[in-house]
Amino acid sequence: MRLDGKVALVTGGARGIGAGIARCLSEEGAAVAVVDIDGPESEKLAGTLAGPALGLGADVSQESEIGPAVERVVEEFGGIDILVNNAGVGTGREDISEIAMPGFENHSQAAWDTQLAVNLRTTFAASKVTIPHLRARGGGSIVNIASIAALMASPELVAYGAAKAGVVHLTRSLALELAPHDIRVNAVCPGYLWTRAWEALTAMMKLRTPELADVDQRDIFLGVVKRGVPLGREQTPEDIGKLVVFLASDDARNITGQEIKVDGGIMLRMGT
Repeated sequence: MRLDGKVALVTGGARGIGAGIARCLSEEGAAVAVVDIDGPESEKLAGTLAGPALGLGADVSQESEIGPAVERVVEEFGGIDILVNNAGVGTGREDISEIAMPGFENHSQAAWDTQLAVNLRTTFAASKVTIPHLRARGGGSIVNIASIAALMASPELVAYGAAKAGVVHLTRSLALELAPHDIRVNAVCPGYLWTRAWEALTAMMKLRTPELADVDQRDIFLGVVKRGVPLGREQTPEDIGKLVVFLASDDARNITGQEIKVDGGIMLRMGT
């Protein structure tokens, strides 16, 4: 119960990584607000959590929507101590048609703008409206969910990687700016998790690679894991959630401005 008495807000928390984070925070004693563009799913997930919880619908990339949602959380729970910026690709706003073919020149402006809005502007907007409430509590923790794609070159994911690299930079800058207020800011960089984003990616792989046309998408993903992860296993939402709990707790009171990989060793092969 390391987070007993704390209030946490998780964006993009209705499913996938966000849902795993919300469950872990709740199990450690936090009151948890789940904010997602899919309001009904947010409410459904909140109803399954161990402790006090609230599910809200909002487009986190828009200050005009995340702002009122944050105020509703403060009204319900009395304040906010922890912000987890998880909203991004895999929250229901992308489909195969919005994922560009590999190669920078093949990216449409619409696909580029979508990736930056869903994966970077969400972190900006939620942080901007929540920071005053963290400051009012005398300190707190922001955990941004980035990706190992932020740390490596990838023509396959150039827009997504650029957006997540922006999240890492924002993490460092906010950590420095907010340190005098005892607000710590860190980023988590997940590796390979079976989420809706990977469902879309494996669907693309089936379309582009004839020999994969009849292969189950989940099996394609597990093949990628087997070839690319030194520990030989996929990462899970709960793996990410447990690290978020640590970073949000007093056990990490002197950790700020860091990007921490949870990738089973993938980036070791990249030399980082």
